[in-house]
Amino acid sequence: MTTSFREILQVLNRHGVHYIVVGGVAAVIHGAPMTTFDLDTLVRIDQNNAKRLAQALSELEARFREHDRLVEPTTDDILAGGHLLLMTRAGPLDVLGFIGNRQRYEDLLSSSSEVALAAGSIRVLNLDALIAEKKGMTRPKDRAALELLEEVLRHRRGRE
Repeated sequence: MTTSFREILQVLNRHGVHYIVVGGVAAVIHGAPMTTFDLDTLVRIDQNNAKRLAQALSELEARFREHDRLVEPTTDDILAGGHLLLMTRAGPLDVLGFIGNRQRYEDLLSSSSEVALAAGSIRVLNLDALIAEKKGMTRPKDRAALELLEEVLRHRRGRE
């Protein structure tokens, strides 16, 4: 995990944000040999978490990546429950209200686990759930990641 991802996770933890790490960083945590350029987080969409997340994003100096001018995300943006593609002082961060087949934080909480890392304790989507999510995607990079994740799973099962 890069230093920038560690900083983002530490800030989210310090603010008590409820999130699950998904996507490429989750794959790397599970042992997939791949590179990722942003941190994908599936966040709980409710008033309290949105407030905590907005404070964390402010500390990280988050701005929307797709705007020509600097636009900061707001609590209302978070509560809309969509995807916020952000650039922070520590690197790119995707704040996701749902993934896959419109699955939200609450839907995937039982399919995630706490993992102790240098950034602190973080919740990560389990390998089986991550594979299931990737199976529903059609982008070439997701198909390549799926192959790597399935190989990690075969390797783990071979050791059991």
